[in-house]
Amino acid sequence: MNWKTVTLSACMLVVLASCSKSPTGRSQLQLYSSNELSKMGAASYDEMREKQEINKDPEVNAYVQCVTNTLIEDLPGEYSQMDWKVTVFDEPAVNAFALPGGYIGVYNGLLEVAENQHQLAAVIGHEIGHVIAGHSNERISSNMMVGLGLQLGGLLASTQLESDEAGLLMAALGVGAQVGILLPYSRTHESESDELGLRYMADAGFKLQQAPELWRNMQSASGGGTPPELLSTHPNPETRIKDLEALIPSLQDRYQAARAAGEIPDCERPASLDSSD
Repeated sequence: MNWKTVTLSACMLVVLASCSKSPTGRSQLQLYSSNELSKMGAASYDEMREKQEINKDPEVNAYVQCVTNTLIEDLPGEYSQMDWKVTVFDEPAVNAFALPGGYIGVYNGLLEVAENQHQLAAVIGHEIGHVIAGHSNERISSNMMVGLGLQLGGLLASTQLESDEAGLLMAALGVGAQVGILLPYSRTHESESDELGLRYMADAGFKLQQAPELWRNMQSASGGGTPPELLSTHPNPETRIKDLEALIPSLQDRYQAARAAGEIPDCERPASLDSSD
């Protein structure tokens, strides 16, 4: 494949990409259909369920399902009607995820850090935000375009530069792509999902102030050992807490309206989770 072919392929992909906006109004590159993303999500979910231990405790599962269902009922558009599947993994990781197609996973370690239903809703709402905002589609689309750009750069370098210079250029291209495009996209996605998660919490009547409290718990659980924000795929915890607290006042009316309409979550945290802390 010559450089003209690579250039043409890259241009065609950009032209074919649907012009889309995220729920916060940010422009996105979306190269895959929702059906393709749903298939990827289902395959990943099935693989994780096969390879990881699943928590069978009925009280724990009922608690996680209750928080999830409470959020789902008030999600925008078609997402409130989706058949979301939820699995609690019997693993110590402080983690959770949501995948395209409606698949949610929550880990035991997270249930120990999230001290109440509101903090758990903050995490699940955040993960659902990734799905609704199409972040998986945007991420793999960006990866594809970066890959094509590196191919083009490699072809140009190999034809116009000496071998040593070409190697240096490719190394610089790789670092530049990782730090300049892929990681900032991740940080953008995380911040956007924080905002969307707060919206979903407000609509469901969960207490908004518990979202920054959750991240304080996360920070304590990590022992403060976080990488520099510039090279991290997640916002710095202090930045995250500050941004969440800044968003809360703008959502208070939304939260109060939900509570007045009877949206008062009542998901009981199992005593077994407290005894495992």
